[in-house]
Amino acid sequence: MKSLPEWLTQLETPFLLIDEARYQRNIDRLYQRVAQLGSQVRPHLKTLRSVEAAAYLLPQADHPATVSTLAEAEGFAAAGYRNLLYAVGIAPHKLPRVAQLMRQGVQLHILLDTPEQALAVTEFARQQQLTFSVFIEIDCDGHRGGIPPDSETLLQLAQQLEGQGATVTGLMAHAGESYNCRSEEAIRAAARAECDAIRLAAQRVRAAGIACPILSVGATPTAHYAAELESISEVRAGVFTMFDLVMHNVGVCQKQDIALSVVTTVIGHNTAKNWVFVDAGWMAMSRDRGTAAGPVDYGYGLVCDMQGAPLDVCLSTTNQEHGIISLPENGTLTPADFPVGSRLRILPNHACATAAMHQHYQVWQAESEQPRVWSRIMGW
Repeated sequence: MKSLPEWLTQLETPFLLIDEARYQRNIDRLYQRVAQLGSQVRPHLKTLRSVEAAAYLLPQADHPATVSTLAEAEGFAAAGYRNLLYAVGIAPHKLPRVAQLMRQGVQLHILLDTPEQALAVTEFARQQQLTFSVFIEIDCDGHRGGIPPDSETLLQLAQQLEGQGATVTGLMAHAGESYNCRSEEAIRAAARAECDAIRLAAQRVRAAGIACPILSVGATPTAHYAAELESISEVRAGVFTMFDLVMHNVGVCQKQDIALSVVTTVIGHNTAKNWVFVDAGWMAMSRDRGTAAGPVDYGYGLVCDMQGAPLDVCLSTTNQEHGIISLPENGTLTPADFPVGSRLRILPNHACATAAMHQHYQVWQAESEQPRVWSRIMGW
């Protein structure tokens, strides 16, 4: 058993802890896999939204990256990163912020899937004498937004944009339904469908005389199980750096791969109910109950000891600033096994949601006696 650094028992709780070794291992695993299949990773930075964390993912300033807010785009641009895909459908009122980043030399790609968005983009471009780089979203599984790859709307939209103050730089698909898969074969099928949909869409757009050079696919499950990526330019994934209990339920990772946990302190007991109280409520863990529909329901998170070993009990209830661990009646653990003042680590259901509850993160490095602190880019 490795010795714990003293700071783990001294910092105010609750706090978010990142295991740097696991984080790096998770990155290496996916980057190597995608490279072997002839593509590259355009990492989604939305999980941690941290400039310090991005340095592990983006070896050069022009390495492609994905963001979910313009606040992220602005924050990463200020840190020197220059190739960013804003992978949320563009709202017309946000175009001035996009334009400001473009004028700073940032290659900021925007996403859309409606004629109304396209009209707003082309009109603003003409007014400002700009040319926007646009990705069109392709619906590969009916999960959320996007245009079916065989739809006439796709060609109309591409023609509405190309050369009219915009360039159709790429097509983007996201296999969101892969999060509901429960077998490797189901994830592989989702990956095939994702790639096939975007390849069909590209064939049609290119046949209409629009180059559309970048084909972008991605979700953490399909990124790890795609069997081939022929003609796919890039793979987007985000939570792969941290993993979480939802991804464990899907089958993409083991519990020991999860690099993010919340450190909490035991603050009391209700022995009659077999309850243990901790100072991590939903303000530390989030309200996300993403494992509730999965094969294992982990409540609001899986409880571990400070070494990170799972104790096979969950944070079952959360209030704003405290949580309740309900111990099984027939289990081997009792409230006495959790002394007041002792500390625990809780693995999250959804790493992105839990990270969003914290303004900064404590990073545990194997050879360091003090943590590194990574800051989060806040806002929208």
